[in-house]
Amino acid sequence: MDRFPRRLMFLVSLGCLGLLLYGMYLQHVVGLEPCPMCIVQRYALVLVAVVAACTALSDAKKVLVGGNVLLVLLAAGGAFVAARQSWLQWYPPEVVSCGRDLYGMIENFPLQRAIPMIFKGSGDCSAVDWTFLGGSIANWSFVCFCTIATFGILMVWRRLR
Repeated sequence: MDRFPRRLMFLVSLGCLGLLLYGMYLQHVVGLEPCPMCIVQRYALVLVAVVAACTALSDAKKVLVGGNVLLVLLAAGGAFVAARQSWLQWYPPEVVSCGRDLYGMIENFPLQRAIPMIFKGSGDCSAVDWTFLGGSIANWSFVCFCTIATFGILMVWRRLR
């Protein structure tokens, strides 16, 4: 079996782990507090890393195609959240509600109420605390998720061709 798709999935997994470690660095060393949308993007990165690693370790062609399809779906979900956060940063609402953090929501509300609150981004997700080359963390997260989804689509197309 061709080793290129497996190596690419392994690199995607390592890239996601690198992004997660950098996010932890920004949080614990630099002191940036993640908003609920940032936390959701972290979870999406963790899931993408796990799916990419499992896909890279498998020899079966069906797992390779299925793993790439799942990778594309997870990356698209992460890209959607990053795009929404970027929109909030570019067009901030007039009234910013700084709600509870993720852990406070989970501790104080039942899970069926906490999950929708997390996806609403009840914290200040419109704040831009860090930039690189003019892009915020949400902007760069969107670029990374779109790149991962593109890799997944190309791998599925290559396998089905």
